[in-house]
Amino acid sequence: MVRAGVKNLITDVPGVKVGHAHDLAARSGVTVVLPDEAATAVVDIRGGAPGTRETDALQPATLGVKADAIVLSGGSAFGLDAASGVVAWLSANGRGFEIRPNVPRVPIVPAAILFDLANGGTFSPDKNPYAELGRKAVASAGAEFQLGNQGAGFGAVAGAYKGGIGSASAVIDDGTTVGAIVAVNSVGSPLIHGTDVFWAFPLEQGNEFGGKRLKEPLKQLDLDLPKDGKGILSVGANTTIGVVATDTELSSLELKRVAIMATDGFARALRPVHTPFDGDTIFALSTAKRAIGENRVLEVTRIGSVAADCVARAIARGVYAAESLGPFKSYRDSF
Repeated sequence: MVRAGVKNLITDVPGVKVGHAHDLAARSGVTVVLPDEAATAVVDIRGGAPGTRETDALQPATLGVKADAIVLSGGSAFGLDAASGVVAWLSANGRGFEIRPNVPRVPIVPAAILFDLANGGTFSPDKNPYAELGRKAVASAGAEFQLGNQGAGFGAVAGAYKGGIGSASAVIDDGTTVGAIVAVNSVGSPLIHGTDVFWAFPLEQGNEFGGKRLKEPLKQLDLDLPKDGKGILSVGANTTIGVVATDTELSSLELKRVAIMATDGFARALRPVHTPFDGDTIFALSTAKRAIGENRVLEVTRIGSVAADCVARAIARGVYAAESLGPFKSYRDSF
């Protein structure tokens, strides 16, 4: 059996904290996933317009450095500066890769960004706020955090609806914990066409995103692009980014398979996904608090499957929790 964790957040995974910061005028923000200790991490990129930093360092064939934090940010390419603020804060606090004594530690902080520059906020490139937002977000990291218009999801838009930050967790019957956090800013719609029902509804735990169900079976599903998709169809103007985490000790190759499987959660919650206009990116990390079972392949399969469901639930929760902002109506204000 699989059940939601106590908080139903990625921070149900032991050793993971999350912090948010946002700029109200810019209608944008930053989210930092902070493991208690540097953690094995990988990345899987499926969208056609990604924006990332330090992802090459996560490839299994590289030196094998661990991630000290992972940054999700708005702001398109400007938002990559958020990682610089996190790097500075972590190094000043004694975190990072130790080269030798008396040399500053070098934190490894992979990052991914989404595009929210056209949401009506005020942003000046020569007064880039993202490094400071990164510092504030990592400094505020804790076990509890809010969903919706928070952090990297503050100015996000999901299809025709206000997007946001979502998170979900799951505990497998053997005690293994898996969690996800996602900033939802997709071209695709999170809802079944012509209904108020989330695509992810079969996976819902309790009423975590409203408990809506189909009133009658769908007689004919429109297979064309959804009418409630995002009207801004241009490269880089969208993107859903996130992190999945587990407490099971996995190698980077095993974690890579988990990331690949977890990305399927996008397809369980959004239609269409991985378009040329999205930069869909998912990171996966292991806090290595639990030893893996004897049947490693089976355990990786279970964790990857549960992670995909957590991603789908997190996407729906992020849209459900979001509040209307400017011209972008929230799900709850739309129905």
